[in-house]
Amino acid sequence: MQGNDVALDGVSVTYSNGFTAVHPTDLTIRPGEFFSILGPSGCGKTTILRAVSGFVQPSAGRILIGGDDQAGKAPNARPTALIFQNLALFPLMSVRENVAFGLEARRMSKRARLAKAEELLDLVALADQGSKKPGELSGGQRQRVAIARALAVEPSVLLLDEPLSALDLKLRQHMRTELRGIQKKTGVTFIYITHDQSEALTMSDRIAVMNAGRIEQVGTGDEVYSQPLTAFAATFVGEVNALPGTITSREGGLVRMDTALGQMIARNPTDMAEGSKAMLFVRPEHLRIDTGNLVNRIEATLERRDLEGAFLTLHLRATATGQPLAAHMVNTGAPLPQGTTSVGFLPEAALVLPEGPVAKTGGEHAA
Repeated sequence: MQGNDVALDGVSVTYSNGFTAVHPTDLTIRPGEFFSILGPSGCGKTTILRAVSGFVQPSAGRILIGGDDQAGKAPNARPTALIFQNLALFPLMSVRENVAFGLEARRMSKRARLAKAEELLDLVALADQGSKKPGELSGGQRQRVAIARALAVEPSVLLLDEPLSALDLKLRQHMRTELRGIQKKTGVTFIYITHDQSEALTMSDRIAVMNAGRIEQVGTGDEVYSQPLTAFAATFVGEVNALPGTITSREGGLVRMDTALGQMIARNPTDMAEGSKAMLFVRPEHLRIDTGNLVNRIEATLERRDLEGAFLTLHLRATATGQPLAAHMVNTGAPLPQGTTSVGFLPEAALVLPEGPVAKTGGEHAA
């Protein structure tokens, strides 16, 4: 199998009631890439997936797969396969028959179909489960059957719509590794839809962060986490402390910014000007206790700690404003400060971005 590139050229989707689910979008997904579209419910990510698969027709723009315009092509005429959230396995068929089902339309002989099914069951580590019914398998095994069935028709693009959402945490974590391994073995282009940032960060070559029908940022996991381009991307991907304020000066890629918690210095990746209203973002892992000579300092009170084994999350409240703050630290067993303490961060560990919409269900700790 081999993956194809997928290109969206000015694609938008507006429904008959006037609601625009996807605003004009340009996006290129590379051949053989594990590409995730990450965003909250209702942001338009599943609409993009259904447009690529042919179940939704774009209102404008073109979708090209391997350079071939897909306009007018039915789902079964496209080089894609779609895995739904509910998997849609046939309960009365054996696992082997489920995997072979899509090959019958290709007029492949029964012997060839079953041989292909066995090959794919071996690929997804289910070689000894072919005679069972789907109901006899675990949730993770059923996921792999659905993947094998989708791969049987040799798609160049596999579309996955939140396929792990029904699994418990440990099984989801295991299946991330399984999915990534299968994708690497086959070389098929994966387009993966999720609202779970951990899934996207763990598995993806690149991620598109999407909100309200628009793609806010495309980049590697490291890029969207450490170098967000918008307030929404900063607050949706990972936990973050957010401070609103006004930029008062800038020098050498850094800015000084007046906030309700005092003057702060941070990176200025979007080259914001003096006088601009902005938001400063600093991740909890960069917030330090007992700041010493750090320039950026905040007086705060420790309210509680959450033990996560080797790590601690400290929940603090700023003395001046009551704003909640979070700090992550390694659990060394050392005593934690009581009462009022100082927390702080290096200028290089924080960044300022233009004011804008923030994630409603993300991990931000904003005023």
